Amino acid sequence: MNSALSDKATQRISTGDARAVSRLAISVFALCVLVPGFALGHVESGVAGDGGFVSGLLHPVTGLDHVVAMVAVGLWGAVLRAPAIWILPIAFPLIMTVGAVLGILDLPVPAIDLGVAVSAIVLGGMVAANVRPPLAIAFLLIAFFAIYHGHPHGAALPDFGVPILYAAGFVVATGLLHVAGIALGLLYRWSAGKTAVRALGTAIAAVGSYFLLLAIGIDL
Repeated sequence: MNSALSDKATQRISTGDARAVSRLAISVFALCVLVPGFALGHVESGVAGDGGFVSGLLHPVTGLDHVVAMVAVGLWGAVLRAPAIWILPIAFPLIMTVGAVLGILDLPVPAIDLGVAVSAIVLGGMVAANVRPPLAIAFLLIAFFAIYHGHPHGAALPDFGVPILYAAGFVVATGLLHVAGIALGLLYRWSAGKTAVRALGTAIAAVGSYFLLLAIGIDL
């Protein structure tokens, strides 16, 4: 009887955890959607001004290939668990600023569009296939792709505004997308959630494949 009560209690806890994760995921996605919209309203009204924090905040969410890859970073970190769950999402935006500096200095990085598309394919594929490399390998992979994602942000920096605020904006936006991925990745703890997370990884890889075809000149 005690065993039965324990099983029921565990089931209730698991159900509560699942609901909490679902609420967290919904809240984070709402934040990712509403914050840029709110910021855009300020740009249009001239309150925040272009070329600063708001411009940087909006830039990462203007390209679906960027968005899905950034979500994949958080997903993969959650699947790999600690310490990857916090190392990868922190490392990505920080190293992304290095790529942004290269863009600001007009230093070339080869095949940017290809690199961004491949990042979505690889990171989504890692989640879909439940690939668990050593943390050092995962870190190097993240760092490589972060350069490709950062360069367009730096290259898009307007001739006016405050560069440090622009950089802070795109780092914050990237972090929010990572958090969204982590929130969804926490569902990996349950069997049904594991299937959903791996399916999402597959979808991200598919989006990356679409952009890869566009990058090599195949217009679907």
